[in-house]
Amino acid sequence: MLLTLLVCTFAIAIATFLPLWQNPHWSVRSFDFPRLQLAVLAALLMVTQLLLLDLARPLSWLLVVVAGSSLVAQLWWILPYTAIWPCEVKTARMKNPERTLAILTSNVLTPNRNAPALLKLVEQHQPDILVTLESDQWWEDQLAALESEMPYTIKCPLDNLYGMHVFSRLPLHESEVCFLIEDKVPSMHALVELGSGDCVRVHFVHPAPPSPTENDESTERDAELVIVGRSVADSDEPVIVTGDLNDVAWSPTTRLFRKVSGLLDPRVGRGFYSTFHADYWPLRWPLDHLFHSHHFTLASITRLPSIGSDHFPLLTRVVLAPARGQDQEPLRPDGDDRGRAKEIVREQSASKQDVPAPGE
Repeated sequence: MLLTLLVCTFAIAIATFLPLWQNPHWSVRSFDFPRLQLAVLAALLMVTQLLLLDLARPLSWLLVVVAGSSLVAQLWWILPYTAIWPCEVKTARMKNPERTLAILTSNVLTPNRNAPALLKLVEQHQPDILVTLESDQWWEDQLAALESEMPYTIKCPLDNLYGMHVFSRLPLHESEVCFLIEDKVPSMHALVELGSGDCVRVHFVHPAPPSPTENDESTERDAELVIVGRSVADSDEPVIVTGDLNDVAWSPTTRLFRKVSGLLDPRVGRGFYSTFHADYWPLRWPLDHLFHSHHFTLASITRLPSIGSDHFPLLTRVVLAPARGQDQEPLRPDGDDRGRAKEIVREQSASKQDVPAPGE
């Protein structure tokens, strides 16, 4: 029994503290994802140790301390995404339709053929903008039915799992498709004009993840997020960045993105809203995101039912309310964050100048 608990404690400690190493290899960065699951395992391990070990022995207490430290470390990352944490984004008071923007983000999974399920969600929830990830030419053809009511579009059908489409009821200006870091991975950039006449700078992204089947390291994903973040940080106008970031809300990279961009995360203080994996509930974490500038408050955020993809769709409604939102506080960068961001960008020979800045 002691040997089993010793091995389990060592494994939990490695899984918890290995991500503190900034090595970008997928085998290290993958431990950023299952922090909720690891927290549960650490708690169960700690209880088991207290019940079964001889607490008169120093080794027993050492194992309890290591498991407890692992639990505390995991909670440090994930507690901001629970209801016990203060909300980072204020709840909207007045949901003025002319100043409300509803965005439905859906990674459709290219081989998935359940387009009617997504069309039904669009009909039911009436988003202003639909963003699809992994959408190829087949998906473009199926979603063409939306264009009678959502005539403003940006299209980039690809069969490499990185196709992307935007359908909008609201006018889109200065639309552009870019390949910021990798030739196979597009992003989309535009100004969306609200019913009030106000314009919002929007960026739709889907960087490739670090994995044994994609990129061995996270440097490409990290660089795309950093240059988009540094680009929008220069804007005084309303900004939204949304899409499948292939990164969890609490990871060091997403936190770095939030710090360098100054954007807010409406999940903080509200919940995980885990969108992946739709088929395996014990292995879920938040991969699909919407971040916004302080100009907005939150009307609602909802994880929608499955459409047959490995991701759940995410529907977010924000309200343009600059006066109410002006004192909302984002994460602040320090010198280490700025240095890390510069290092990531330099390794990929990338620049914030590569990112379109619609409206500027």
